[in-house]
Amino acid sequence: MKAYPLKFRPILKEKIWGGTKLKSVLSKKSNAKHVGESWEISGVEGDISEVTNGTYAGTSLEYLMETYKDVFVGQECYETFGTTFPLLIKFLDAQTALSVQVHPDDQMAKRYHDSLGKTEMWYVVDHDEDAEVILGLNSKTLDTKALQKINQENVGEILNRKIVSKGDSYFIPAGQVHAIGAGVLAAEIQQTSDVTYRIYDWDREDSNGNKRQLHLEKAMEASKYFDETELNINDNSVCGLTPIAKCAYFETNKLEIEESLRRDYSALDSFVIFICVEGGTHIIVNDRSEYVTAGETILIPANANEVIFYGDDAKLLEVYLPTNAQETLALAS
Repeated sequence: MKAYPLKFRPILKEKIWGGTKLKSVLSKKSNAKHVGESWEISGVEGDISEVTNGTYAGTSLEYLMETYKDVFVGQECYETFGTTFPLLIKFLDAQTALSVQVHPDDQMAKRYHDSLGKTEMWYVVDHDEDAEVILGLNSKTLDTKALQKINQENVGEILNRKIVSKGDSYFIPAGQVHAIGAGVLAAEIQQTSDVTYRIYDWDREDSNGNKRQLHLEKAMEASKYFDETELNINDNSVCGLTPIAKCAYFETNKLEIEESLRRDYSALDSFVIFICVEGGTHIIVNDRSEYVTAGETILIPANANEVIFYGDDAKLLEVYLPTNAQETLALAS
């Protein structure tokens, strides 16, 4: 396989809570009024990403997985996930708050949906004044049955709310009750799963006067309490690299590019994804260059040994698989 920086066509999703920032801030193209999500790289059935540049333009992510196997994604990734791409990369624009929700872990998702669970993380790209997120229950003494009784008046007593700042990152393991609040534009990295249990949807109705379905019974089964110390990692920066998430499913670092940077991936058994969240820069692999700006995403195949960043300043999220993916999946089977 010829390794070079691969771009994919964004898959835009209209949502009841979506807005206009994906178009106005991140330059996504859509005629829809409420664009809530841009799926940047997706292996979800029915929403498979397509390459837009270079040698493989017009081919699907599924084709690359089936044709190039471990050369494309890494040996351990291919042995673990086969031709299923393990991560889903998104941008989200919440003009109004997303539903309060929770995702199942691998064991529960396999039991009910024959799916992987959904652990994810957010990175705040932009936000309105006083925008917030919901992260978990306020206290571990709260019974999950309290989730059945959430309303506009008591939501603050039951759930933990946080005001966001640009550049904040949040790790949301499966079982963590959560919601992105109104006014938040975020990048999201998650397991390849579209299983969500809605707990509370702010009493909103669609254009036909219908409320969206809730999933309270399964939500109570899925929900867990997490102490805040369980969700943080050391964020010591070294040479423009800051670790911001590390779990069994993905590792994410923030790279700050100032004119140039060289990264050696020869010892890494994984593809690498770069999500540009600010500025712009050239990404060079094997003398093939692609320029990325905020809102664009690049994938580097696993057989690339080195990536060079050159020209202009940028902030990128660097995402790749950890080395224990096989062990994690075995525990869920």
